[in-house]
Amino acid sequence: MEQIFKNNVALVTGSSYGIGKATAIAFAQRGAKVVLSDWKEDIETVRIIHEMGGEAVFVLCDVSKEEDVKAMVQTAIRHFGRLDYAFNNAGVEGEPGAAPVCTNENWEKVIGINLTGAWYCMKYQIPEILKQGKGAIVNNASIAGLVGFQGMPAYVASKHGLVGLTKNVALDFAQQGLRVNVVCPGVIQTPMIDRFTGGNEEAIEQFKARKPMGRIGQPEEIAETVMFLCSDASSFITGQAIAVDGGWTVQ
Repeated sequence: MEQIFKNNVALVTGSSYGIGKATAIAFAQRGAKVVLSDWKEDIETVRIIHEMGGEAVFVLCDVSKEEDVKAMVQTAIRHFGRLDYAFNNAGVEGEPGAAPVCTNENWEKVIGINLTGAWYCMKYQIPEILKQGKGAIVNNASIAGLVGFQGMPAYVASKHGLVGLTKNVALDFAQQGLRVNVVCPGVIQTPMIDRFTGGNEEAIEQFKARKPMGRIGQPEEIAETVMFLCSDASSFITGQAIAVDGGWTVQ
């Protein structure tokens, strides 16, 4: 695989499983040194990257805590001396229920991780990336950042907010070499979807039926989109919300 990110450093939050794990591995396959982070320790993804001959370091980080995020970025600089790319992927779906039954605790947790956490990340990533003269940030929203979903007020609000935040930051730094975009995955085969369906085949088939392509997406398909958005192949793309959803949102 072409080493398009050789000598560059990429940071991935929520890297322990699913989309984050696939993206961290994809960066390493293309030559990047990778900083992995999650709220619980993950040695598996680090092991995979090391066995590939890549370089990776793991940092414990709760992105809803500003001091954790600051320390995460400082660790990246301490280990690798620079930061070129970031994939702000950490997120939670929260508890289901319409707005009147959504608890304050659920609202604050979901907004804190999905939206405030991404803001904290960019707050500390941007100054380091700007030192390199060019770079890219990709945030991970959801099709719930483009359309509504019943019974998920905090999640939908957080993801719509992240799309708007991405556009704003992209405008602020468009002339400084930093591109900022957001991916909006549809139903992807991840632990989050496993929680939604409970492994129920009927529920899985219902998700498939809502997609024009008739299948559930794979984490690697989102990872490849992130690779494109960080690469020079997307050098004229910034501030965009890219739906990777098998056609869900065009219906």
